[in-house]
Amino acid sequence: MRIIPAREGIDRILEASVIGSFSRLGPLVRRPLQSWPDIPRLDGRVVVVTGATSGLGRAGAQVLIERGAHVIAVGRNETALAELQESWGSRGEAWRYDLSSLTEAHELAQRLSARGPIDALVHNAGALALSYGQSADGVEQTLAVHLLAPYLITRAMGTPVTQMRQRIIFMTSGGMYTQPFTLDTLEASSEGYRGSVAYARVKRAQVVLCAALQRREPPTGRLFYAVHPGWAATPGVATSLPLFNRLASPLLRTALQGVDGALWLATVTPPAPGGGLWLDRVERPVHRLRSTRSDDALHDEQLLVDWLDQRLADLGF
Repeated sequence: MRIIPAREGIDRILEASVIGSFSRLGPLVRRPLQSWPDIPRLDGRVVVVTGATSGLGRAGAQVLIERGAHVIAVGRNETALAELQESWGSRGEAWRYDLSSLTEAHELAQRLSARGPIDALVHNAGALALSYGQSADGVEQTLAVHLLAPYLITRAMGTPVTQMRQRIIFMTSGGMYTQPFTLDTLEASSEGYRGSVAYARVKRAQVVLCAALQRREPPTGRLFYAVHPGWAATPGVATSLPLFNRLASPLLRTALQGVDGALWLATVTPPAPGGGLWLDRVERPVHRLRSTRSDDALHDEQLLVDWLDQRLADLGF
C-alpha cells in the first residue's frame, strides 16, 4: 500500500472539499506546505497576456514586468492600455484588439507572428455574458472570445525557436466541472440563454482543446496548459456573478493568487508536462462528476479540432 506524504494528503483533502481548494484557503495552505518558489527573473523573455487591462490579466502582467519580462498586454480598453504603456515604458507594449472579433484576432496573430519569438502566451481575455449576444462575425460571443479567437491565434503563431519551449496557457474556470463536452450544445442559442452555462461549456471545451493541441505537437514543441484560478475577486466576477461575489467575498482569492498558477507554468524550469488542467501548481483531474465524463476523450479532441477548423474556414479564416 502506498503511503501518502502528509503534504500530498492535505492537498487531496483541500481538492476534494472544493471550497477549501477553490477559495483563498487553497493558496494560503499550499504555498508554505509545498514550498512554492517565487516567480523567477525573466529578463529577455517575451510574454503575451490577453485581457490584460483588469483582473487576473492585469495582476499577472504586472508581476511579469516586475520580474523582468517584456510583456505585450492585449486588451480593448484604450484608457487602461494607455495607463499600462505609460507605467511600463520600454519594458512592455500595450496593444488594442477586441478578441470578440475574429478579424481582430487574426490581425493580432499576424502581428505576433511577424514580431519575433514569443516565449509564452496567456489566453486570459473573456467574460461571462449576462445576456445572449453575437460577435461581429455572427458567432455567439462566449464561444468567439473564449474558444474561436484563442484557437485562431494559437494556430497562426506556429512554433518559433525561443529561449525556452513556448508555453500556451488557456485561463479556464472551475465552472467547467459542471458541464460535459458536447459539440451539439457548444454554441449557445438565444432561446433559453443562460450565460453561466454557455461559459462553463466553452471552458470545458478549452480543456479538451488543450489536450488535443498537446497530443498533436511534436515531442520538443510547444507546451499547452489549461489553468483555472479558483474563486478570485475580479471586476468580471463582481459584474457577472454579483450574488456569488457578495456571498463568497470573504473566501475569494486575490487576483494575484488566482493568476499565480498560470505565471508559474509560463516560467517554470524545467517545464511541467503539457496537456492537462492545473490549479495551484498541481495538475488536477479534468472531471469531478460522473455525468461530465466522456466515453472517448480522443474522439472528442479530434471532433473539436475538426469543428473549429471548419467553423473558421466557413467564416473566412
